[in-house]
Amino acid sequence: MDIQLKRGLLDICVLAAIKNEDSYGYKIIKDMKPYIEMSESTLYTILKRLELSEMLTVRTSEHGGRLRKYYHITRAGIERIEDFKNEWREVMSIYQFVIKEEE
Repeated sequence: MDIQLKRGLLDICVLAAIKNEDSYGYKIIKDMKPYIEMSESTLYTILKRLELSEMLTVRTSEHGGRLRKYYHITRAGIERIEDFKNEWREVMSIYQFVIKEEE
């Protein structure tokens, strides 16, 4: 798979993982595990990129005597998910065109 395409898909997956509630790194990986495997280093690179793109915000809170970073999706992050859904419909239409000769 094209690396840029995969990168974009992983970004969307992370945004979707925090769409309904704020979350932290380990939980994001756990929630995504049934769908996609992701290492911690990959996740934290994505989280930093999404934060710099203002698609999520970060807050720190104490949990069990340790500081934990919680990630919150922004309006820009939600809009990115919606854009992806629209783009994906177009991709699926192109896919249907490509495979029609094989049917």
